[in-house]
Amino acid sequence: MSNKVIVNLATGLEDSERVTVAFLVGVSAAERGQPVRMFLTKEAVRLALKDGVVGVACDGCPPLPDLAQRFASAGGLLQVCPVCFNARKLDQADLVENSEVAGAVPLFEWLDDEAGTVFSY
Repeated sequence: MSNKVIVNLATGLEDSERVTVAFLVGVSAAERGQPVRMFLTKEAVRLALKDGVVGVACDGCPPLPDLAQRFASAGGLLQVCPVCFNARKLDQADLVENSEVAGAVPLFEWLDDEAGTVFSY
């Protein structure tokens, strides 16, 4: 059985609570030592930009920049949908270190015929 985790996130800061939950799940898996990729689509692709993760979603929620840093420090990768990224005319030079622009095929190649646990937000 695989211990790989995919967190699919299609929402950006327009729904910061959803982003918070996705990062909490990703951080939890990564800090347990599980390989984790957060597949960012639609407006979520902006979360892979330097200074793209800002704010606190709610009273009592952890700050989003702290969660993003913990995710990166634990080895989590932000995999950015190339179609969504390019449609927004974003620049790859503005991406954070723990990110890559790669679509669904590389995601399936990463799974390498193993089952993975998927969380979708």
